[in-house]
Amino acid sequence: MKRKFLFVCSQNKWRSPTAEQIFSERTDIDVSSAGTNNDAENPLDTEQVEWADVIVAMERQHRTKIQQRFKTAINGKKIVVLGIPDNYRFMDSDLIRLLKEKMRRHFPN
Repeated sequence: MKRKFLFVCSQNKWRSPTAEQIFSERTDIDVSSAGTNNDAENPLDTEQVEWADVIVAMERQHRTKIQQRFKTAINGKKIVVLGIPDNYRFMDSDLIRLLKEKMRRHFPN
């Protein structure tokens, strides 16, 4: 069974969609992305949180919002914080490098 990774940032415009796109090429996992803001491109909802095995937040504030808004849906799920600030555009080469580097230890071997 493939593990499901949900990537989360604020607006779901640059960081989390980049992560979703670059890791969607992997055949050993399923990926999706969402944003914590109500006006995000794809606003995070309970269904997405329940779908995920691992939730990957770009910053601590995202983890905090997820924990506050989806207390029951989280239900002991692992939430990883990558510590990637909102300094990058969609598919920025530095962002891709950072994502690959920081996610290496969280993916199946």
